[in-house]
Amino acid sequence: MAPIQPDIRRTVLELDVLNHTGSVSQVVGLFARRAYALEGMAFGPAGPLGRIWLLVRDDGRLAQIVQQLAKLEDVRDVRPQGSNLMGFPRLGDLFR
Repeated sequence: MAPIQPDIRRTVLELDVLNHTGSVSQVVGLFARRAYALEGMAFGPAGPLGRIWLLVRDDGRLAQIVQQLAKLEDVRDVRPQGSNLMGFPRLGDLFR
C-alpha cells in the first residue's frame, strides 16, 4: 500500500454490519459502482455484528456515500469519525 498523502482530506467511517458472508462485498460493491475512492478498510467482529472501518477521501460526496451505505441491507449503522485515523484502535498505523 502506498503511503498516504497528508494534503488530501480523509475521513474514517465506522459501520456496524450483519456478521455474515457477503456484508463486506455489499459495502465494497457500493464503492465500486459509485467510483468512490476507498483507501483503507478493516473488519472485525463486534458481538453479534461485525464492524467495518473505512478510510475514504472527503471530496464533497461524503454525505451521499453515508446515506447510500445506510440503505444497504446488511448495514445497521454508519458513523463518520472525522479525520482522526486513530478512531479505530491500533489500525491507524496501517493507513499512514
